[in-house]
Amino acid sequence: MAYALRAVLLLLTGVHGSDCHSGYLCHGYLCFDRLFTREAKADLPTREGNNVVHPELSIAQAFKHYFDVKLAATKAQKADVYRIRYSVYCQEFGYEPAENFPDGLEFDEYDEHSLHCLITHKSTGMPAGCVRMVPRSESKVLPLEQFCSEALDNSFIESLNLDTSQMCEISRLAVDSAFRRRSSDHKAHLREFEALDYSKRERRTFPLIAVAAFLGATALTAAAGRTHVFAMMEPFLPRMLQRSGIFFQCAGKEIDYHGLRAPYFIRTENALSTMKADLKELYELIEADVRQQYMQQA
Repeated sequence: MAYALRAVLLLLTGVHGSDCHSGYLCHGYLCFDRLFTREAKADLPTREGNNVVHPELSIAQAFKHYFDVKLAATKAQKADVYRIRYSVYCQEFGYEPAENFPDGLEFDEYDEHSLHCLITHKSTGMPAGCVRMVPRSESKVLPLEQFCSEALDNSFIESLNLDTSQMCEISRLAVDSAFRRRSSDHKAHLREFEALDYSKRERRTFPLIAVAAFLGATALTAAAGRTHVFAMMEPFLPRMLQRSGIFFQCAGKEIDYHGLRAPYFIRTENALSTMKADLKELYELIEADVRQQYMQQA
């Protein structure tokens, strides 16, 4: 029987506050309850309109049926990424002043040299989620180094003996609210969402959007050789990720900005070697596409 990943993860890391400007890792729900169980597989449809969905498909394959996970390489794709972030971080949660982005595109100084993943709903073409991978260089430090240096344990980082050319930070993971369950104060958006008439089975893959974005970023680290990965996270998140076989190391102390966050570190190869089989299946489906797109762009 497939391993049931039983976690509801609200990934909220790093905001542009007055004291720390490190990137948000995520503001989206990762709901794994029943997603990888036999019951979930049995519920998959055999046909929806003109689209055939074979009942033996896993939930990972079903997600791939409904969504594309791509490297955002074109100007239009990057605009979709920045538009999701504006909607989530500026309009929905108010973490960034909306007036700073009159064109409705939220971006910062790191975006130009970052790699971005964009998740798109296939049947509607709607951008659903995004994430970025920020590479480290001799001339450009990571966001958490620049703005959260007081949180870093320098002795721990020095003990890792990291190659700068292999370092990166995962941040700015966001899921558009149209693909998230909303509380009562978002009823208007929910009615708009329901008017799109997504099937019940289709909606059951929506919680995997944030998961897929995280895995897309992981695939980018592997493709680009940036396998020494940092992220600013709330302390509960690494503990929850352990249930999926992903073991981050704490790389410093907690600091208080919109809640407690701390820097964490993981090597891509370690994450992949211990990742649970069900999550690994989704990763491999995403990685195949992302790597091909990265090689075409390189």
